[in-house]
Amino acid sequence: MNETCTVGQYLVDRLRQLGLEHLFAIAGDYSIDWLNRYVTPSSIEIIEEVNEVNAGYAADGYARLKGIGALCVTYSAGALCAVNAVAGAYVEKVPLVLINGTPSIKKTITFEQTGFSAHHFISGRETDMQSFEHITAATVRIDNPDLAPALMDYALTQCITERRPIYIELLQDMVDMECEPPRGVLKPARTLSDETSLEQSVEQIRAKLESAENPLIWVGVEVDRLGLQDKVMSLIQQLNIPFVTELLSKSVLSEDDPLFVGVLDGQASAPAVTDLARTADFVLALGVWLTDINSLGWDPDYDKTAFASFDAVKFGTYFGAQVALEHLIDRILAEKLTLKVREMPQKPAHDAPVVRPSDVITYQGFYNFIQQYIDRKTIVGADASMNYFGSLLLDVPGPGGFVVQSSYSSIGYSAPAATGICLAKRADQRVVVFTGDGGFQMTAQCLSTQTRFKLNPIIFVIDNGVYAVEQWLADASVFHADKPFYKPCVLHRWNYSRLAEVFGCRGWEVGTYGELGDAVMGALKNLDSPSVIQVRVPDKSIPDNAKWKAQ
Repeated sequence: MNETCTVGQYLVDRLRQLGLEHLFAIAGDYSIDWLNRYVTPSSIEIIEEVNEVNAGYAADGYARLKGIGALCVTYSAGALCAVNAVAGAYVEKVPLVLINGTPSIKKTITFEQTGFSAHHFISGRETDMQSFEHITAATVRIDNPDLAPALMDYALTQCITERRPIYIELLQDMVDMECEPPRGVLKPARTLSDETSLEQSVEQIRAKLESAENPLIWVGVEVDRLGLQDKVMSLIQQLNIPFVTELLSKSVLSEDDPLFVGVLDGQASAPAVTDLARTADFVLALGVWLTDINSLGWDPDYDKTAFASFDAVKFGTYFGAQVALEHLIDRILAEKLTLKVREMPQKPAHDAPVVRPSDVITYQGFYNFIQQYIDRKTIVGADASMNYFGSLLLDVPGPGGFVVQSSYSSIGYSAPAATGICLAKRADQRVVVFTGDGGFQMTAQCLSTQTRFKLNPIIFVIDNGVYAVEQWLADASVFHADKPFYKPCVLHRWNYSRLAEVFGCRGWEVGTYGELGDAVMGALKNLDSPSVIQVRVPDKSIPDNAKWKAQ
């Protein structure tokens, strides 16, 4: 007798094979049968979310640690709410699977031929797919059981190969139909390099490394996305030269390493880091993505920096196409280069803050104070806000201990992403998130999901009453003068700590360092729910490394 399977079971089995243990979902009548009959009995736990964008951010945070994340929504009214989260995952190369429960073939044909509409329809069978095809690595519509295995395997292989989201449209009448069972295990497609380009690129880099008096390695986020941390660390140790990261790749390698100097992020960097970048005569940038957030007020020197990313090497006028980052690192390692002996720069020291318990908290003072609570078991999340600046200079010693969406920079990402991070992390780790009050207002319902599933992130809401980063970007002189904020940047004030009463978690409101210390100690002891710490700071207080921009 031939072994058979159903379309719904096939998708569950493939997701489990890829390591998925949690699925973020919103109930919808076009997807509920798959969730109830196939996911619920499986080893994949359904995390019932409160809205689609939070589900997407949670799945994104989960995928950054687990290597795969997934969310299930219902057609149009649900799926189109998740567009922003999927777009962010696409930009930042996060492997996300969006499963969209979709009306049956019969309903689709009836609508297209007669105009009799089923709920959530917009303009026929292509609407949702067309919305997602530009922000996913693959979009497939499962409307034939015989084609379902091939289509799902193709999409999932694209997801783990490209490290980007995919879209699977699962029609409600396909779920129980029989199909072939899964064969083998899905693997990423092979990485290919052009041998001539690879050899030429290695030779360019080898010559510069050997002749350089002050070389520097700049570690980028692609090192994390492609799982190359160990190889890059081996290369750094073999060459014995200092390295820096970018905000997006902060803590990809341990910040405790003696060769690590800091985060290179334009004028927001520590002085020791900018001095190192300025005096370096050759910079090898491995997997670095250039964005305006990573080069604040500062332009890299392209004549002395070799950028190896996006399957190419760019160095001055040299361009080597189809050079995979992994192959380039392997070849440089094989060269076993001996570089000139150089004096290593001193890593910037963090002095313990001198504050009185009654002192009013400032933005910079908050970060100086909170450093003492960040250890190797802490995963830090920073939201798109002035918290980018404060968190950039934190020491985060645990490798992989920092999560930020600084390339796409969607305000409100970090707090719901903490839901997924909490589910994906090791049991001995603790998640700490720094968010602005404006961003938190966008996604505060994440507290509901976190409380429901007894997750325990500590969420610091920096309460200054304004979209400070938007004001800073538009006109930073406001923070240095007696001028009003732009009206669109002024927030309606919430009592954030009192949200704990609504969602059933714990909350604190603090305005002095004594209150902050007590709140942190209370939050660290709270193991069964999220902790919200509302940190009041003056509205024109900003981190020190943001003060360089006056206009």
